Amino acid sequence: MRQKEELQVNVVEEERIRQVELAISQLLRIGVILSLLLIVGGTIVTFCRHPLYVSSTDVLQRLTEPGAAFPHTLRDVVAGLRELRGLAIVTVGLLLLIATPVLRVAISILGFIYQGDRVFTAITTVVLGLLLLSLVLGKVG
Repeated sequence: MRQKEELQVNVVEEERIRQVELAISQLLRIGVILSLLLIVGGTIVTFCRHPLYVSSTDVLQRLTEPGAAFPHTLRDVVAGLRELRGLAIVTVGLLLLIATPVLRVAISILGFIYQGDRVFTAITTVVLGLLLLSLVLGKVG
């Protein structure tokens, strides 16, 4: 009787782990696909609005030089999105691509809480804190 109860507990625990893994898998898949669509879509918008990029290497080279017209702040990104600028759309795609693994770590914390695993909850919380700290320090520096 006791073995049967332990088996049921293990099945429930394995199902919880599977649900968390599926949620993480879907997050990563959706994040990467949406990011790819935004980057490709923004590139298409850029080339449609600036046909010289296709025919003139000098004009295209200005786009790829450091300090080019890419938005460098969130305010610039929002303004570019309002004007439907392709480079702003590409930037949102890249930001989403960067945010996807950070969100994965955050969902992992929730998953470990859901599973009742305090050690991995603490470790993953420290990892998320370090990721966010690196983003903040990277912005400052």
